[in-house]
Amino acid sequence: MAPIAQAVTVSLQDLKNGTVSPETLREAFGPDSLGILVVKDVAPEFARLRHHLLSYASYLGNLPKSQLDKLENEQAKYLTGWSLGKETLKSGQVDTLKGSFYANCAFYVDPSLACAAPTADFSPASFPEYLSPNVWPDEATLPGYRATFEALCRVIIDTAVLVARACDRFAEQEMPGYPAGYLERVVSTSTTTKARLLHYFPDDPTNEPAPVAVADADANSNDPDEDDWCATHLDHGCLTGLTSAMFVDESAANPTVAAPEIEETRGTPVPVLPPLAPLPELEDSPDPAAGLYIKSRSGRTVQVRIPRDCIAFQTGESLERITGGRFKAVPHFVRGARAALSEGRIARNTLAVFTQPNLGEVVDVESGMTFGEFARGVVAKNTVGV
Repeated sequence: MAPIAQAVTVSLQDLKNGTVSPETLREAFGPDSLGILVVKDVAPEFARLRHHLLSYASYLGNLPKSQLDKLENEQAKYLTGWSLGKETLKSGQVDTLKGSFYANCAFYVDPSLACAAPTADFSPASFPEYLSPNVWPDEATLPGYRATFEALCRVIIDTAVLVARACDRFAEQEMPGYPAGYLERVVSTSTTTKARLLHYFPDDPTNEPAPVAVADADANSNDPDEDDWCATHLDHGCLTGLTSAMFVDESAANPTVAAPEIEETRGTPVPVLPPLAPLPELEDSPDPAAGLYIKSRSGRTVQVRIPRDCIAFQTGESLERITGGRFKAVPHFVRGARAALSEGRIARNTLAVFTQPNLGEVVDVESGMTFGEFARGVVAKNTVGV
């Protein structure tokens, strides 16, 4: 079993006061780091919003297929709305282990925006992955979902802005000519930031083990590198905000009990329904080996656990480019919970918020590459055949 690593932790107040030292940031994000920073003592509403939204992940994942189909956006390569079975695992198999709900976070900058505004180089027709409006579940089906989703994303982005400010102070000292306040401006004004609510479906103990690709022929169920739930990858934004995972026994919680669809008749408004109740959260994963793993700069694989009342931030490829490699993107993956080690039907829910530059923002000074150009290449690579 891989060792558990202790991530560098700072308080929200330290970030607000500007007292996070360059040494701390280098330890968290530098060339020899794990590329992750945990922020504690966050906004008081965070814990409630986290529990509520991660409960919605189970409600969403258990909706009938007919309702989930309405939330898909094939034109946007499933990067808005619901996505299931549109990616492949490292074995080459289609990934049906997790479902995702993607939302643009342009509402953080302007509540009237459902996605980023088109530019001279990027239009909804040429880049629908980022320029398609959000597709939300009907309020009668999942009452309170959108409001909870947006509220939690705002808290995470607010915190990301403070982390970005600390990174700026570090970069200004380490990089001659670094524009003052650059990353904070990028994070706080971006209309391309995306959020991904993930629902890892309960493992079925009757399933046969998935076949393993030749390149991974030494992998097995006891291998801590087994990235079966989410393959090893780099995020391509600046800072990725992560909640701790919520484990739910769906055999006991019964997340299929959602509000029924209510049809609106002419002239009669749909009634306002109360939000769905949060689901009971397990104290811990029944499989201690399940969860987030990071591949360190030295080549070691370690497990990282995010405290429930904290927000973690990982570095992405855009930040690595922006800082000339002073901050490194972190390779990471998620290992699934084994049904044989638990009773019930255990689901894992989490939220990732990818703070990203605006489409026209230059992320590579030497080549002049913009984030839109960079992101287009990443999307094309990750969605082959879609």
